Amino acid sequence: MDDSGEPRRSSRALAALGFDPNSVLAREPGVLLDPHFLGAMHAELEAELGSEGAEATLVQVGFIQGFHDAWRAVGGELGEGIVVPPPLAIRFTAVRNARPAGAIEMVGSWPERTEASAHLSLIGPCSQVSCHLSAGYTSGWLSGTMDANILAIESSCAAGGAEECRFIAREADAWRADGNPRAAALLAALPFDAIRDLVQSRSRGDAERRPQEGIDSDAAVIHIWGPVMVIPFTSGDEALRAVELIDRDPAARDVSVVVVDLSGAIIDDAFGALILEQIIDSSEAQGAETIFAAVSPLSEPVVSDLDRQPLLIHKDLSEAIAAAFQVALAQRMTV
Repeated sequence: MDDSGEPRRSSRALAALGFDPNSVLAREPGVLLDPHFLGAMHAELEAELGSEGAEATLVQVGFIQGFHDAWRAVGGELGEGIVVPPPLAIRFTAVRNARPAGAIEMVGSWPERTEASAHLSLIGPCSQVSCHLSAGYTSGWLSGTMDANILAIESSCAAGGAEECRFIAREADAWRADGNPRAAALLAALPFDAIRDLVQSRSRGDAERRPQEGIDSDAAVIHIWGPVMVIPFTSGDEALRAVELIDRDPAARDVSVVVVDLSGAIIDDAFGALILEQIIDSSEAQGAETIFAAVSPLSEPVVSDLDRQPLLIHKDLSEAIAAAFQVALAQRMTV
């Protein structure tokens, strides 16, 4: 980190909005790359931080995700000889004659234009570029796979009227030598060594805690990300007590949407159904909507017959979390 304080400011902004780099959210591509979630996150961050602050924060979140995925692939976490492509579609269209000779420099595009489309649908056209999380992810992926400090900067964006969302990726020293002010601001938000240490230590910790025989070691963990709370339904009573945190715990005071993760749960038509209805009642009493996620086929008949129904039901947890952020944003815009 340099003396500008920009990395610290971005980190504080992330924490204030619930986007903790150590959380599952920062390493869950199914959420981060969902167009509904992307649009909601753009709108939230721009409202809180302005366009420049939002760009720096999105690049930082994307970088952590991209570097984490690269570390898993290159570091052999997935198994020796197993390499998977990044979940973000990246097309490299050319390799330039880098300056200085031997330095890494390339250009490319994001052919699916997911982030630009999300920005257009929720916020509208941008004056310059909008794919900040994609740029951060590409920076992290390249930095991890090439073992170098690389920053990708978007050069043209579909949300600004261009045909493609294109980027230029260079090593950090090359950007600094160019004196590009935008690159300088983004590099200040990316303490490469600190992020490497964070991701690598977290990955090692995850490996040590890796569940055996299909048991999820995080099954009982409650996650709170700004306006969204995710509650695992491992125990009905514990899930109900978790909802009560909204009223008691200062960390949960901004929660307006509760996602109940029913992964692996078999809901019976007596106690289980009663607890789910109580969760909905308790959430609504505290001003929060409820979304059910990952309902098993065996539980679907019971859930569909509940007298008190949640706002939404999603089969996929990532989709449910993304929808929760979209609902939270809609709530804020109507206040």
